[in-house]
Amino acid sequence: MSSAMNNVYKVTSKNILAWTFLLSVLLITLQSKSINAPYFFFHTSLTAPDTLPRPNKNNSIQRIREIFKEDSIRKSDLRKNVSTKRADTNIVVQKVDTIDLKISKDSLDSPMDYVAEDSMVLDVPGKTITLYGKTKVHYKNNDLSAPTIQLDQETGNISAALKRDSTGKVIAFPTFKQDELTTISDSIKFNTRTGKGITKSSYTQQGEIFVNAEAIKKISADVFFAERARFTTCDYDTPHFAFVSNKMKFINNKWAYSGPVHPEFEGVPIPIYFPFGIYPLTQGRHSGFLAPQFTTNQQKGLGLEGLGYYKILGPYWDIVWRSSIYSYGGWSMNINPRYMKRYHYSGNVTFDIQHFNYNFKGDPDFLKNRSYFLTWSHSQDSKARPGTNFSANVNAGSSSYNQNVPNNPQINFNNQLQSSIAYSKTWKDKNLTITANHSQNTQTKVVDIHFPDVGFNLNTIYPFRPKDAVGTLKWYENIGIGYNGSATSLFSFYDTMPHIFKHIVDTLKYGAHHSLPISLSLPQIGAFQVSPSVSYDETWYQSKTFKTWDNTKQKLDTTITKGLYTARQMSFSLGASTRIIGMFTARNKDAKIQAVRHEIRPTLSINYTPNMNSRNYYDVQTDTFHTRQTYSVFEGNIFGAYGHTRFGGLSYGIDNNLQMKVRNKKDTGENALKKVTLIDGLSISGNYNFLADSFQLSIISLSMRSTLFDKLNITAGANLDPYDVDKYGKVVKTLLWKRKPLSFGRFLGGNLALSTAFQGGNKGTGTKKVESRVQNPSQYGYSGDEYQNEMGYIKSNPGEFADFNIPWSVNFSYALNFTRSFVDSTVGFKNFLTHSVTFGGSLSLTPKWQIALNGSYNISTKQLGYLSLSLSREMHCWQMSINIAPVGTFKFYSIYISPKSGLLRDLKINRTRSFSTF
Repeated sequence: MSSAMNNVYKVTSKNILAWTFLLSVLLITLQSKSINAPYFFFHTSLTAPDTLPRPNKNNSIQRIREIFKEDSIRKSDLRKNVSTKRADTNIVVQKVDTIDLKISKDSLDSPMDYVAEDSMVLDVPGKTITLYGKTKVHYKNNDLSAPTIQLDQETGNISAALKRDSTGKVIAFPTFKQDELTTISDSIKFNTRTGKGITKSSYTQQGEIFVNAEAIKKISADVFFAERARFTTCDYDTPHFAFVSNKMKFINNKWAYSGPVHPEFEGVPIPIYFPFGIYPLTQGRHSGFLAPQFTTNQQKGLGLEGLGYYKILGPYWDIVWRSSIYSYGGWSMNINPRYMKRYHYSGNVTFDIQHFNYNFKGDPDFLKNRSYFLTWSHSQDSKARPGTNFSANVNAGSSSYNQNVPNNPQINFNNQLQSSIAYSKTWKDKNLTITANHSQNTQTKVVDIHFPDVGFNLNTIYPFRPKDAVGTLKWYENIGIGYNGSATSLFSFYDTMPHIFKHIVDTLKYGAHHSLPISLSLPQIGAFQVSPSVSYDETWYQSKTFKTWDNTKQKLDTTITKGLYTARQMSFSLGASTRIIGMFTARNKDAKIQAVRHEIRPTLSINYTPNMNSRNYYDVQTDTFHTRQTYSVFEGNIFGAYGHTRFGGLSYGIDNNLQMKVRNKKDTGENALKKVTLIDGLSISGNYNFLADSFQLSIISLSMRSTLFDKLNITAGANLDPYDVDKYGKVVKTLLWKRKPLSFGRFLGGNLALSTAFQGGNKGTGTKKVESRVQNPSQYGYSGDEYQNEMGYIKSNPGEFADFNIPWSVNFSYALNFTRSFVDSTVGFKNFLTHSVTFGGSLSLTPKWQIALNGSYNISTKQLGYLSLSLSREMHCWQMSINIAPVGTFKFYSIYISPKSGLLRDLKINRTRSFSTF
C-alpha cells in the first residue's frame, strides 16, 4: 500500500462488514460507560497524531475483551464498597464514570445525519469528509442534497457543487433548505458554526417571487443578500420578464429591498429606472396603498380610478377605501369595511358616493348628479348558535346610481333593487322570524319598505295523543292543530321626495294575519291517501274605506277611517291523492329503447268555504252611466279582503312524469342502460264551484318542465278560460266548448323559456366529451346583488376570465311571453307577443388566442340590447384582453395587460373609454 493510502483510507464494500461489526460493539461499550460515542469516534479518528493503521481483527477483539474485563473488576469493587456502608443511611453513594474524555473544540454541537449512495472518503490529516453519489446531509434545521458534499471539520464549512455528464450537460444541482428558504445553486458553501453561507448562480422563491442571482449571501436564518439579482413571478428558467437590480436584501417572507431597479422583457432591458424598490413578501393580509388606473369617459373626461388604501383593523376586521377623480369635475368614493370570524359569522358593508359633472359649465347639456348606494351582506355559521340565525342582504341607493356605473351594462340595465334582513329563532316545536324587506324601482323611483315583519309558527301538536303512546293510535289521537301568525307594516315614498319622514308617517300601513289549521292523519286506504282538514283564518286591518257617489259634483268620493278591524274565514276540505304507473318493456333485449315509464299523480279535493264576510262588501255607483261596482271596506290594506261568495266544489290536479331507459350499444357493462327523463312534469289544475250561480268553472292552468338529455332546459305555462266572450270582450256564461267542441278553452296567455350551454373537452383533464354547462346559480359567499354585479362584470369583460383549457363554448337562452287581450269593439282581441334571446360563446383560435361574444336581442322590437366582444391572449405569466361593446345605450372599450400574479396585479396597462346615450 502506498504512503498516500496510509493517510487516506477509502471505505469499500470489501471491509464494510468488519467495520460495521467493530463499530457496533465499540459504540455499545462506550454508551454503557456514559460516553458520547459519535463525538468520541469522530474525535479519535480525525485528530489522532499518527496515521490511520489498517485494523487488525484479532487485536481489536482482544482489546474489547480487556475493556469488558476491566469494567467487570471495577463494578465488583464498587459493590463491595456499597455493602460495607449500607448501614449508614446518611451516606450518599455517587457513581463516578471511570473514563474522562475531553471533547475537541472543533467538534459539532449537534448530530449530523448523512446519506451517500456511492461512497464516503475520510481525509484524516486534512480533517475532511467527502460524500459521493446522491448525497443528503441533515444538520439542525439545515438540509443539503447534492451530487458531491464535503465537510471540513477544522473550519466547519460544508460545500457542495453541481455535476456534469461527459458532454458537459448539468445533470444535478445542489439544493439547500433552511427553515422556509430553499435555494438551488451551482455551488453552495455553508458554515455549521455561524449559520452563514454563500451560493453561486442561485435560484430561490419567496412567496410568488422567483429570484435568480449570481450570488446569494446568507447572514442569518431570516436575512440574505443577492448580487445582480433578477426577480419575477414567471416560473420559467429563462423568465419572460423580470426586474433587475445589482443589490437586494431579503427578509424571509417579510420584505425585500433593492437599489436602482429596471425591468426587462425576454432578456431585453427597458431603460426605465426606479431609484429603489420595496417589495412586500408577507403572506396573508397587510395594510397598504391600492394603485389606481387611468380611464377615459365621454361624459366624465379623463379619470384616475381606484386610488385607495387597505387597512387591517384587527383579527376580524379590515377596511378598503377607494376613490376616483375625473377631469370634468366629477369624483366618486367607496368605503368597504369587511369582517369575518371563522365558524361564527362573516360580512361586509359597502357605501358608495358618486358626484359627476356631465360636460362643461355653460353648455346646454351641463348636468350635475350626486347619488349614493349602500350594500350590506351578513351570514352566520349554522354551528355558531344552533337554532338562531341572522342574515342580511341590503342593496339600496339613489335611483340614478346604476346608470352612472361605467363599463358595466349588466348594472346599467338593472332597474330593480331588493333587500332583506332576517332574524330567526327555532325551538323544538315552534319558531320565530323577524324580517325587514326593501324593494325599489329605479325607473319609477318608488321605494317600498316592509319593517318589521314578524312571523310565529307553531308546529302541529296532537292534543288527544298520550305523551307515551303505545300500540296503534286511535283515529282521534291523530287530530293535529297548528298555528301560523304574521304581522307586518309597510310604508312607501319617492326617493326624490322632500320631507320623507313626514311622508312615511302619513303612508304607514300595518296589519296581522292568524291561521289555525286542523288536520287529521289517516292511514292509507288501498291505493289512496285521504286527508281531511279544517282551517280558521283571522285578519286584523288598519282601516276601512268607503266610497260614495256625489250627485252634486258628479264624482266618486272616498272616505278612510283608521282603527283596528277584524274579519274571519273558515274552510273545510277532504283531499285524496294516488299514483298511477304504467310501464312498457321491450321484448327484444338488444332494442335501443328498453323501457318507457309513465307516472300519473292525480289529486282531488272537496272544499267548502262559507260566506262569512258579506257585510264587509257594498255596491256603489261609479260613473254618470249609473254603473255599479262592488267594493270591500278593507280595500287598500296590506292583507287582502276575504271573498264574499260561498265556495263548495271540487279542486283537481294532474301531474305527469315520463321516463325511458335506452341501451348504449357501445357499452356492454353495468352502464349499458341509461335513464332519460323526457318530461319532468306536465300538470293541469283547476276547480269547479257547485254553489256559484254562474261561472262555476275556474281558469285552467297548464305547466310543463323538462331537461332534455341533460342539455336543454324547457319551462312553459299557459292559462285557458273555459267561457266564451261577446263582441265587447265581456265574459259570458256560455262555455266555449259549445261553439268550439275541440277547443280546450280560450287562450289568455302563456310563456316559454329555453336555455342550454355546451363546451368542448377540457385540455387540462383530457376530457373529449362535449359537456353541458347548464348552471345552477349560487352565491359563492356573495350576497344576491354582489353575485349579480360580479357576474355582470365577468360578462362585460370576459377576456379577463378566459379559460384556455376549453377549446369552445356556446350558451343560448330564449324567452317568450304571449298574451291575448281585448282592445275595443272594432279591433276585438289582439295578440301581444314579446320574445328575446341572449347568447354567448367562446372559441380558441390557437392555444394562446381566444375570442368571445356575449349579447342579447329583442325580437319583438328588433333591437339589440347589448353586445360585447373580447379577445384574449395567453402569455404564460401575463394576460392580455381587449373588450368592446360597440352598440347599445352604454358603449365602451378596454385594453388590459397585466401579470397574472396577485402580487403584481397593480402593475398593469389599462386603457378604457366609455360612452353612453340616454
